[in-house]
Order: sequence, then C-alpha cells, then structure tokens
Amino acid sequence: MLIQIAIFIVGLIVLSWSADRFVYGASALAKNFGIAPMLIGLTIVAMGSSAPEIVVAATASLNGSADTAVGNAIGSNITNIALVLGITALVKPLLVSSGTLKREFPILLIVSGIAVYILSDQNFSQVEGITLLVLFVFTIGGMAWLSLRVDKDDPLIDENELEIPNDVSNSSAIMWVIIGLVTLPLSAHFLVESAVFIAKHFGISDLVIGLTIIAIGTSLPELAACVAGVLKGEDDLAMGNIIGSNIFNILAVLGMPGVIAPGLIDADAANRDMYVMLALTVLLLLFSFNLRGTRRINRVEGAFLLSCFFAYQIWLFA
Repeated sequence: MLIQIAIFIVGLIVLSWSADRFVYGASALAKNFGIAPMLIGLTIVAMGSSAPEIVVAATASLNGSADTAVGNAIGSNITNIALVLGITALVKPLLVSSGTLKREFPILLIVSGIAVYILSDQNFSQVEGITLLVLFVFTIGGMAWLSLRVDKDDPLIDENELEIPNDVSNSSAIMWVIIGLVTLPLSAHFLVESAVFIAKHFGISDLVIGLTIIAIGTSLPELAACVAGVLKGEDDLAMGNIIGSNIFNILAVLGMPGVIAPGLIDADAANRDMYVMLALTVLLLLFSFNLRGTRRINRVEGAFLLSCFFAYQIWLFA
C-alpha cells in the first residue's frame, strides 16, 4: 500500500510539472510566431491548466474506469470553485473587473447545464461524448475570436502579457512541448493505476476516488497559480484560469469517457454531484456580480465556499 501511495504522489507531481512545462513551451512558441498574448492566455494557457484532467480522464477511460474519469471532471470543477477560489478569496478578496470574464461566465453556465442534461439519464453515449468535444473545439474558436475583439483597456490583457515567457528560443520551446507530451500520459498512467488500487483497498468507488483524491490532486496547480496571482494583483487572471479550466473540464475532460468508454455511469454522478457542481457555478456567478455592484468575492464569501467544499467531502464519505 505504501508503495502505491508513493507512486500516486510521484505521479501527481510529475503530472503537474509536465503540464506546466507543456504550457511554458507552447506559450513561448506561440509568442515567437507573433500570436497575441491575450489569445495565448485564453486558449493555450487555459487548456494547459486542464491538461492533467484531460490526460487522466483519457487514461482512466482506456483502463475501464469511466466513473473515475467522470468523477475527475465534475470533482475538479467543484474543487476549483469551492476549494481553490475559497482559499484564494481568504488570502485576498478577488476583484472581478475584466469584461472578457463577464462574457465567459454565461458560457460556463451554459456548458454546465448541457452536462447536467447529458448525464441526467445515467447513460453516457458516444454521441454525447463527441458532442461535448465538438463544443470544445467551437469554444476554443470562440475564445480566439473573443481575444481579437477585447477592449484594449481590459486588465486581462496586461496580466496575460506578464505571464507569457519571453526570450525562449524555438528549439527550447519545442523541447519542452515534447517533454510535456511524453511525460503527461506516462505520469497519468501511474497516477490512475495507483489511485484505483488505493480505492479498491479502502472500498471506495471509482466515482468517489475521481471526485476526491484525483480531483483535488489535479487542482493543486490551480490553487498555487490563483494564490500567487492575487498576491501579485492579477485577480482577473486568477479568476480567468478557473473559469477557463472549468469550461474545458466539462467539454474536453467529461467528453473523454463518453467517447472512449460509453455506457452507464454511477447514478450518484447524475443525481448528486452534477447538481452540486451546477449550484456552485451559480453561486460563483452571484458572488462575482452581486446586487451591491462590488464585483468581488470577499473573505466571508470565500469562507462560505470553503465550508461548502468540506461539507461536500463529508457528505461523500458519510
């Protein structure tokens, strides 16, 4: 058991590192080819933050653990909102001022509603999985279009500019992209194998292991990035990473088990966890654009989100 726990921890560390290196190389390469930082931030960086979840979902589905993949997608969104943004707002209240984020919130709500509808019958068909992936492609295109028409005064522009690596040669950028592409699936394989072993040892379902230990583990990079972002005054970038990651989790990560391993899913995912995810998404919108017009998530609201996360974990295991 101790060996499997060690493999899980090492796999998680390498998975997070691989995603970071892939984003670093891809962002640097894109910038070298003259692509606007805003476009890089809304597409490559946003996709990169969901890279661990995407690879883990694909690996779990290929290994016959579709419920783990579904749980990872749903659990990552719950963790991103309740744990990551909860802790971030406690560290420093989050100010939401970007017009781009205001346009992304409805997209997140819409795709969340689509996911709830798709899983409501507890049968995840291949057509539904393909539909989510097609929507993912259109969403990437929409974000690219949006980045070209963003207001020049949008604070997200400067914050994205600061995060894109400078003075990286094409050869170095390509090397990091290749390293990321190789180590991502390898680390995901060992991570999923060890997680399934641990789950079976303790009698935990595939769904719960995806909702908890894997979801929390793959969301730790977002937590570090968000806390670092708000401490540097990059509130909109921190919020943008979470919104973009959650959109991609629903469309790309959740789409993987539908395409690779279609069939019946755990009833709890459809009747419990999807609605928790949707409720937290609505709550995030209300906190971000409240009736007082402050457009911020304060510490009290952050504490409430965090309490929701711990209450949900207790509910799962109780």
